[in-house]
Amino acid sequence: MSAEPTAEIYDEDNIFAKILRGEIPSHKIYENDDFIAIMDVMPQAPGHTLVVPKAPSRNLLDADPVVLQRLMPFTQRIAKAVLKAFDADGLRIMQFNEAAGGQTVFHLHVHIIPRHEGVALKRHEGGFAAAEVLAEHATMIRKALKEIA
Repeated sequence: MSAEPTAEIYDEDNIFAKILRGEIPSHKIYENDDFIAIMDVMPQAPGHTLVVPKAPSRNLLDADPVVLQRLMPFTQRIAKAVLKAFDADGLRIMQFNEAAGGQTVFHLHVHIIPRHEGVALKRHEGGFAAAEVLAEHATMIRKALKEIA
């Protein structure tokens, strides 16, 4: 077993790269020059949000340190809005690296999942959410972003 980062090459055709290029639609919450926050189309809970850097990298292991430095403040701001929008008891924030680590889309991204006491998460592969529900959830988070700004 090696402790070295993977030598895998970044795939320009991953789904997040396509979303960033506008080739695939998404339910955008917020974006700036460096990141985009979008709804996860297979949410584990209502409000499941993804933060995706615009800079290409497979994951944390090969990401530019400057991107990583800016990632957490952006994620924190979106997380606060998700917490407020869904009146959640807490949040689960996850980031996976390589297949063995649970990563299925090989573009760095962070999951923000609102949690409510006693409510189980759905399986991530549990199916696609309805577009109108995702649109409504994105609107709720955008509203909360304005309220916490």
